[in-house]
Amino acid sequence: MPKNLTIHRVAVIGSGPIKIGQAAEFDYAGTQACLALKAAGYHVILINSNPATIMTDHTTADEIFIQPLTLASVTKVLTQSHPDALLPTLGGQTGLNLAMALDQAGVLAKLHIQLLGTSLKTINQAEDRAAFKDLMTKLNQPVPASTTVHHVASALSFAANIGYPVIVRPAFTLGGSSGGIADNPHDLRQILQRGLTLSPVNECLIEQSIAGYKEIEFEVMRDNSGAKIIVCSMENFDPVGIHTGDSIVYAPVQTLTDTEYQTLRQAALTIVDALDIKGGCNVQLAQDPHSAQYQVIEVNPRVSRSSALASKATGYPIAKIAAEIAIGLNLAEIKNPITQTTYAAFEPALDYVVAKLPRFAFDKFPTADAHLGTQMKATGEVMAIGTTIEEATLKAIASLETEPTVQTTLVPKQHITTAQLLAELTTPTDQRLFYLFAALQQGWPLAKLADLTGITPFFLSKLQHIIGLTQQLAANPTPQQLLTAKKYGLSTATMAHYSQLPLAQVTALTATAPLVYKMVDTCAGEFASATPYFYSTAFGTTTESQPLGHSILVLGAGPIRIGQGIEFDYTTVHCVKAIQQAGYRAIVVNNNPETVSTDFSSSDKLYFEPLTLERLLPIIQLEQPVGVIVQFGGQTAINLANQLADAGVTILGTSVKATDITENRQAFAALLEQQQVAQATGTTVTDLAAAKIAALKIGYPLLVRPSFVLGGRAMAIVHDATELTPVVKAAVAAGHGAPILMDHYLAGIECEVDILSDGRHVCIPGIMEHVEGSGVHSGDSIAIYPPQRLSTTNQTKIINIATKLGQALHCVGMMNIQFVVTDDVYVIDVNPRASRTVPFMSKVTRLPLAQLATKLILGATLAGLNLPTGQYPLTGQVAVKAPVFSFNKLPQLPTQLSPEMKSTGETMGLGATLSDAWHAALADSYQLQNWQPQDGLITDVPTSHDPAVKAWLATLSVPVTIAADLAQLPTDSLAAVLALDHANDAPLATWALNHAKPLLTALDTAKALVTINGLNPIVTD
Repeated sequence: MPKNLTIHRVAVIGSGPIKIGQAAEFDYAGTQACLALKAAGYHVILINSNPATIMTDHTTADEIFIQPLTLASVTKVLTQSHPDALLPTLGGQTGLNLAMALDQAGVLAKLHIQLLGTSLKTINQAEDRAAFKDLMTKLNQPVPASTTVHHVASALSFAANIGYPVIVRPAFTLGGSSGGIADNPHDLRQILQRGLTLSPVNECLIEQSIAGYKEIEFEVMRDNSGAKIIVCSMENFDPVGIHTGDSIVYAPVQTLTDTEYQTLRQAALTIVDALDIKGGCNVQLAQDPHSAQYQVIEVNPRVSRSSALASKATGYPIAKIAAEIAIGLNLAEIKNPITQTTYAAFEPALDYVVAKLPRFAFDKFPTADAHLGTQMKATGEVMAIGTTIEEATLKAIASLETEPTVQTTLVPKQHITTAQLLAELTTPTDQRLFYLFAALQQGWPLAKLADLTGITPFFLSKLQHIIGLTQQLAANPTPQQLLTAKKYGLSTATMAHYSQLPLAQVTALTATAPLVYKMVDTCAGEFASATPYFYSTAFGTTTESQPLGHSILVLGAGPIRIGQGIEFDYTTVHCVKAIQQAGYRAIVVNNNPETVSTDFSSSDKLYFEPLTLERLLPIIQLEQPVGVIVQFGGQTAINLANQLADAGVTILGTSVKATDITENRQAFAALLEQQQVAQATGTTVTDLAAAKIAALKIGYPLLVRPSFVLGGRAMAIVHDATELTPVVKAAVAAGHGAPILMDHYLAGIECEVDILSDGRHVCIPGIMEHVEGSGVHSGDSIAIYPPQRLSTTNQTKIINIATKLGQALHCVGMMNIQFVVTDDVYVIDVNPRASRTVPFMSKVTRLPLAQLATKLILGATLAGLNLPTGQYPLTGQVAVKAPVFSFNKLPQLPTQLSPEMKSTGETMGLGATLSDAWHAALADSYQLQNWQPQDGLITDVPTSHDPAVKAWLATLSVPVTIAADLAQLPTDSLAAVLALDHANDAPLATWALNHAKPLLTALDTAKALVTINGLNPIVTD
């Protein structure tokens, strides 16, 4: 079938800010789709509010609208831009829900916009729990006993009839939002009240629990003619009951019999046919481990988180092909871009094993509830490819970048009692894999572990094999034992730990079995392929990767986590573009399946590998690149720079020595003193005893910061001696022995700049001023460009200091500098790399900052790039970057803003005035699109007693409710909530999250909201 010639202009809805449950996978999918539509000759109009993504780059679509993803905002854009068609299935749940809302509001009919791909009827049938159940009944597909409810009473009645536990699944939500497993009426009432509130249609499915079944996923592609293929089958290591986004996942399916596999495969294809899916689709099924019985869980009628994993696991570009199907093409007409010889109708085949491990934020937030269930809590994920399950699993563990000791030993650090082990295995947390290793180390039988966890014995036996290998090394570390351990993926550090041999000796003894590189080609080698996509394995003797020559290697940032997010994928991709423009071949090493940087077509060659010295050096040895660029891979890449340089690798850009100065708090303080740059009084310490002495000298309040960490990890303000001990202990643990800086805390206006430098001259694209004061991490602050409160004198000082530091450090490329302005301009931090603000400032200035920085790294000068020294001219617009929090997914996480970063993503607003930009940014972040001053504020007694809050409230003309009894609060109130309670389960903050109310957790945010809205009140449509 030829492409659709009746349309010329296609609108694509993005997924908005990164949050738990809807992350970078939709930037990847949306970017692929936009580029495919452009390549097919269509005029592409993109609507998205997320500045940190490749998707919102001006080269991705023909028209970019960085606007809130609300019905009113999207309607306005569609009215302005006149698209003929809309593609909503690549924007996650946000895109689907908006498409439904646009249709119900009559917008699509009024503007004569046709929907591409899967129809609204299908979307509704798959997403509406009752409609989906009815369809499954018609198809004779088994589904758990269930009912759809809109009230708590009917849910309690149903659960009493079928018996507990029951699963609550809210309709039209993402990442299992507000769902859960209820073991009794009290739990059910609690989960349901929140689920009904947060479901856009006030509907939940109450379902008989099938927790303990094997969870199986099929990624299916179906075209307009009804032809369909299974792109990838995936099996969750964890049984039903843990959200698949939080589960360890293997591809292809590992433990089903052929009969079971064929039955489930056929069920998936039958369901997709009946739904009339057009494009990509994810089908989730459950297989009873004790019988032939299976159950259908759900269908995502769109590209999903699993689609990104399936794309990277197979090399089959699901989103690209889904977009091509949406414009009328069929699978038999679309060339497979990997083989260039076969067509997209050819089912991928895998001759390797893929392991996905989720990445959680609980290492940053030890008080948050780490127990896993049906509501997703992971912030990101890693993927690894190996010849065996053991190899893939251990490579994935090496990619996680969590506690180094745990990654080395594979077991928790602390001594574990039998009671603790039982609790950890029975009630899963993010650490269950390591507790399983600990139990196996202690000799617990597989049958007992399978009974406690519900995990298939086959998977447990693989973990047992890994522990067996470590025990053999401990007992008798022969060269043969070491070689066997290496083959199955044990790291050199793990082998050294268990064998008690020096690291260098282990490396020497295993050198006879070097890593070889195999190609990901979608067809298990059946057809010729020239895919530049490789993974390492210790099994095999032949390397399929040939050196590119004249290449530069770029380190990615690994898994997305709070503090290091999608912005580093953005900078990595831009770095690659600049390398290619300069005539070099670009090689990327990364392990994050959600991102554009790990698309096989983004670089000249991709290695899907752990970002560790052990895995990087063989790649560098094979490729012999001109050098390695570490500036765009966040703290992950920067932390590898020293080790690589020590191994003789050329690091391009700012020298490793200069990087060390900025990362080592003591050396950095000395530099500032030498340059006569104002800094807070401070010192460095390495233990608690020294910290106590330093605190007395410096005086409270103190800002305590470890070195070589990201996202404000373990950073805190200490007000008195009682707070000092826990904060210093946390900083020592996070810094892994690196010095801790203790400064006198300066309260003032925080601001930051990203600089471009050729080593001699410095250009500052712009100054960003933070709304929140210096006690709030910059990633959690609302940033405004250009500054609104800084005097011309102070702005000039900032430019001069930034220039001075860039020159003193001989910065080549990019650097981020943070300031606090009080009686003077003080420097508080320098990051010798691209920072999270680079995409935002790139969108603001229309300068491709990461590309320009790369060109400088490769030898260009500012003058040669036509960049001025000093400050780049102002754009004439105001831009606001606002943080997005996922507090509702992380219960027990303190919500009050602090030096420890908590946000998962960001939105952007652009306008002629601050008010315009503010409203656009806060619509998708704080959900304040409809707030007006007369709606007022709700606060609680502890917050209202804070002296600063009390003084401010006394000056306000807006109505303020001080809630003593939350039960009395009206749930239909339009008021914004201000909650500064330090507690992990602050009652008012919890109430606001449960009822989807705008939640402000810093006084400065509330002050700005009232001030800016007072200047120009919002007018609702």
